[in-house]
Amino acid sequence: MIYKVLYHEFQNEIPVRERTKSAYVEADSEREVRQKINDRKYNIEFIQPLNEAHLNYEKQSENFKLENV
Repeated sequence: MIYKVLYHEFQNEIPVRERTKSAYVEADSEREVRQKINDRKYNIEFIQPLNEAHLNYEKQSENFKLENV
C-alpha cells in the first residue's frame, strides 16, 4: 500500500500549512512507514493510506515521487 506522509523537515519547527511537505512511501502499515522514515527526523503531521482512486489522482501531480526507503 502507498501512504502519503505530510511533514515538516525540522522537528522543532512550528507547523505552518504553507511549509508542509509530502512524501509517498510504500509499506504494509503506518507503523512500517514511521520506521522507514525515522532516520530523517521529520516532524510528521499525518500519515494517510491512499486508496486506488486517490493514488491515481496524486500521480497526476508533477510533485508525485515514490520514496525509495
